[in-house]
Amino acid sequence: MDVEETPLPGIGLRREIVLDNGRRVGIVIHRDGQTELIISRLDDPDACLASVPMSVEEAATLGGLLGGPKLVAQLSEEHSELPGVSTRQFPVTEGSPFAGHALGEARIRTRSGASVVAIIREGQVMPSPAPNDTMNPGDLLIVVGTPDGLDAAAKILHGG
Repeated sequence: MDVEETPLPGIGLRREIVLDNGRRVGIVIHRDGQTELIISRLDDPDACLASVPMSVEEAATLGGLLGGPKLVAQLSEEHSELPGVSTRQFPVTEGSPFAGHALGEARIRTRSGASVVAIIREGQVMPSPAPNDTMNPGDLLIVVGTPDGLDAAAKILHGG
């Protein structure tokens, strides 16, 4: 998919993609560092239907959320020939009992049999996280295991 970049004199840079339905979705990166999520009107791709100002952290977290399904799909495809092995993504929320704690403290693999194979943080993938890597609110954990193991991992991450 092509990303179109358009300089916006005096403002910054617009980066967007064209969806299958013709609508444009993208971001405007202002010269002062501010970021806006933008969605075009379907009948006029140069007119903005919605504009959502975002902090750098919010934009990075959204990027991670949007990139998570692609990584999960790739891992799922790689595991498709392994019966009983699945991949899921789990967000680390502010209310998670392990938010701000080391991955090893949750003992996910020991307690569920499922393995955290990556952490997506602020749009960046951290493959093969170590037990001392911290799980921060906004992170997305990519976990591989059996369906039962993944269910158990979800309970651990949400309930402790």
